[in-house]
Amino acid sequence: MDKNEMPHTKFKRILVGVDDSPDAQLAFRYAISEARLSDASLVIASVLEPEDMNVYQALSKDYVHGERKELAEHINQYRDLALRAGVKAVDTVIEEGDPGEVIVKTIIPAVKADLLIVGSLSKTGVRKYFGSQAAYMAKYAPISVMVVR
Repeated sequence: MDKNEMPHTKFKRILVGVDDSPDAQLAFRYAISEARLSDASLVIASVLEPEDMNVYQALSKDYVHGERKELAEHINQYRDLALRAGVKAVDTVIEEGDPGEVIVKTIIPAVKADLLIVGSLSKTGVRKYFGSQAAYMAKYAPISVMVVR
């Protein structure tokens, strides 16, 4: 390696945030590739956002439980894909709240990740401000952040 060439950083625990957006799908595929390259474990996280529910749904424990159960099944499909792709260790996390804040303040410390990979847009696109969510995570996360476009 010559003096101008940077060595590849080997991450140990990669966290990827997922929803159904095309950007999140790209982030997920990149996270699988990076986990395999670094021989790292992968944590797949998704955040249930209360503002996606109306007041009656938010007050209904059955509704929230149903939404969470559906999200858990969906995130387990991501887990299976990562395992089939050759990632050796895959965990999943589901939390509720504002995605950027929950990932930075709760999930990263809990799972002890050393790299966060996120898409630049959320499932509802520009209207939902996920660009600012990605910017928030990149600014405030205590670890390296890769925003995938």
